[in-house]
Amino acid sequence: MKYCSCCGSPVSLKIPAGDNRERHVCDHCGQIHYQNPRIISGCLPVHGDKVLLCRRAIEPRYGYWTLPAGYMENGETTEEAALRETREEARAEVVLRQLYTLTSIIHVNQVQLIYLADLPEPRFGSSEETLETRLFSEEEIPWDRLAFTTIRNALRFYFADRAGKEPEFPLRHIALSPEQDDLVLIR
Repeated sequence: MKYCSCCGSPVSLKIPAGDNRERHVCDHCGQIHYQNPRIISGCLPVHGDKVLLCRRAIEPRYGYWTLPAGYMENGETTEEAALRETREEARAEVVLRQLYTLTSIIHVNQVQLIYLADLPEPRFGSSEETLETRLFSEEEIPWDRLAFTTIRNALRFYFADRAGKEPEFPLRHIALSPEQDDLVLIR
């Protein structure tokens, strides 16, 4: 950041009084510009014994498969964001069950929330962001064509949790850093 979004004056990196880390601070009006992680919200839609995946029509990872998810907008809850992204990317209406995975993606300053959701009717489609949508059984998942580690983790957790005599789906809290891109830290 070079200029203040409030007054247009140059900014400097400094530690504001009462803070403990460098922030961009306006040299003229004193405005402190905080930069915080972005929130991504989405769903793991389930219909029968299958899950709904979307093949990306946008970068990053064009052509790879993912769960419907995207950046949360101002003025909406994480649940509303998950439902909206599912409508936008998969043209699907789901019923949220519970928050299922919460992933801190440290190296890109993101927090991803994936809700376990029911897809009552197998109605879905493509959009501007999606080349195709499809229901997959566990055996059919294109594991080597999944777009992101977070999606692979959520799917692995789901199929493992579903396999028990009495399926349980506990909240999974994960932290990923660049050194651990394919490793999962469960807290």
